[in-house]
Amino acid sequence: MKRPYDLSSMTALTCFEAAARHMSFKVAASETNVTPAAVSHQIKALERDLGCALFTRRHRGVELTEKGAFLLVALQRSFETISEAVGQLRESAETVDVTIRASTAVSALWLTPKIAAFWKVHPAITVSQIVSDVPGSAGREDLGIRYAVPQDSGEEWRPLFQDRIIALGTKRFQQDYRIRNTADLLNAPLIHMKIEENDWTGWADWFAAFGHPPPKGRSLHVNNHMIALQAAQDDVGAVLGWSGLLGDLLDQQRLVRLVPDSMPSPAGFHLTIHPRASVEARLFADWLQQG
Repeated sequence: MKRPYDLSSMTALTCFEAAARHMSFKVAASETNVTPAAVSHQIKALERDLGCALFTRRHRGVELTEKGAFLLVALQRSFETISEAVGQLRESAETVDVTIRASTAVSALWLTPKIAAFWKVHPAITVSQIVSDVPGSAGREDLGIRYAVPQDSGEEWRPLFQDRIIALGTKRFQQDYRIRNTADLLNAPLIHMKIEENDWTGWADWFAAFGHPPPKGRSLHVNNHMIALQAAQDDVGAVLGWSGLLGDLLDQQRLVRLVPDSMPSPAGFHLTIHPRASVEARLFADWLQQG
């Protein structure tokens, strides 16, 4: 009988999701209780099945390809739904002290390192992330991180940071398209991002801030900031980035500032606190805000 779902091996998909989330076959192996060689084997089998590369192998590690980033987002959405259903069906008491929701980009680039640092100070408090780029469906989490102007939503809003928006690309992209100033970007390939939940500043808004018309170059449209950043690292085009979320991308020069111009972000990243958030959640919220 034909299977109702067109899926690759679930073992391979699980190994890939863990490796992509950690950007490490070794850490994924530890999490899934297999050897790094087994993780590598599963991912190679998955790449053969899909007919495309999911990772770019580097001397010091791996990086997601654009298709790999696309698959990661799809898997995380699916696994999140399954996890929520299983959690509701389990009869055992909830053991998580704090649940926080964040987008893929915020989780990978900003929140996860913060949680690791928090655990060193408060090892007894367990923190669970709901990583999702799907709009709405809030309610189970104690805390949330949103890029928005504070609203009267019944939750407490606390500011985390408000960035400047800069144009990013690789050094090779900068050289190939001879990018020296903002006007040079008008006809260069650009990566555009559209997310329903967030009113992200687009290229047209960014150019207008410096007195330029909308861009006319080739464009790629995506709905996930991590995919946009990965595409820029693959020399697909230039991308807009929020300075506080770039982490090691700039430090390691995987992306560079293409031009000196930058504009203040019209909205900030805020922490939302549910009215019934636990004492531990409020402690974590205080720690995040102070850090």
